[in-house]
Amino acid sequence: MSVNWSVLLVWLGLAIGSVQAQPNRAYALGDMVADFTLKNVDGRTITLADYKAQKGLIIIFSSNHCPFSRIYEERVQSLNARFGPLGYPVLAIMPNDPTAYEDDSYENMQRRAREQNFGYAYGLDEHQLTARRFGVIRTPQAFVLKQTGGQFVLEYTGAIDDSPQDRAGVQRRYVDEAVTSLLAGRPVASPITKPIGCAVMWKP
Repeated sequence: MSVNWSVLLVWLGLAIGSVQAQPNRAYALGDMVADFTLKNVDGRTITLADYKAQKGLIIIFSSNHCPFSRIYEERVQSLNARFGPLGYPVLAIMPNDPTAYEDDSYENMQRRAREQNFGYAYGLDEHQLTARRFGVIRTPQAFVLKQTGGQFVLEYTGAIDDSPQDRAGVQRRYVDEAVTSLLAGRPVASPITKPIGCAVMWKP
């Protein structure tokens, strides 16, 4: 049987091209997180590598316009105050297309950080690449990373706690529990929970 090599090469080229065109999947538990670059509200460029001296990192995808994110700001500051000195600081990231909501503009991010006296970095994911790699769907949405051998590994993803609208009604503090377990050398008991908040506004 003769082989039409030109047809075969074309077919192989199309097949390889289709594989390369597939978008990268979002991080799963246990995955190593690649470095990323954000524009912080103080004008500095910040990266994941900036946290290499830490034991881990609490990442909160948040936004100015979302009422759920605003409700959680005080709780996020409390997480940073408690766990930052223990090696798990907070990094907040704004993932939305700023043209969708004026409140989410970089200038308004700076204003919000000043008004609320954020004690942690608040970075703009300008091209939404970081949000896509993490598979963010809501704001707020939390991710806890543990540094292992110089690499940051995803250990928790989901909600900050189980009571988004009423702080007094919180029964489970998921992020708190996750970081406390990691600091004690224990696995995270509930590594995945469902985030509740505002949908991420993607660029067209």
